[in-house]
Amino acid sequence: MKCVLRKAACIVVFGFSSLSQAGVYSDDLSRCLVESSTPADKSVLVKWMFTSMALHPDVAEMSKVSEVQRGESNKAAADMFTKLMTQTCVEQAKKAIKYEGPAAIQQGFTIFGQVAGQELFANPNVAKALAGLGEHIDIDKLSSVLGLPKQ
Repeated sequence: MKCVLRKAACIVVFGFSSLSQAGVYSDDLSRCLVESSTPADKSVLVKWMFTSMALHPDVAEMSKVSEVQRGESNKAAADMFTKLMTQTCVEQAKKAIKYEGPAAIQQGFTIFGQVAGQELFANPNVAKALAGLGEHIDIDKLSSVLGLPKQ
């Protein structure tokens, strides 16, 4: 069970679960995680995702996350995960595991991670940076090749 919880915390928080359908109990757990998590919880999750992704070789040189910062982020995320599962959403978590198995935790944190990600991208500074992509897209080429109406 400990391995499943770690896997859920480390992999599925990103929303990369291969689960195709959620059950009623994992839906309840998802709802509780999203509705009961605080802005601070979501901030912890986003920081943890960033410090983890910063290790990928394609972006590692662009980020200066220290091992101390990564360790602090891991600890904060683990504390948040434990609080949500053992206090905030404990009844939903128990039922989800009882009736749908440990994979229900993965489903619950998949949704929680997606919501936290949406909030990250909704930040005006992030949205502005993402919009910068449009400045470099060749609209004429896209329209021509894909048969789209010219704008």
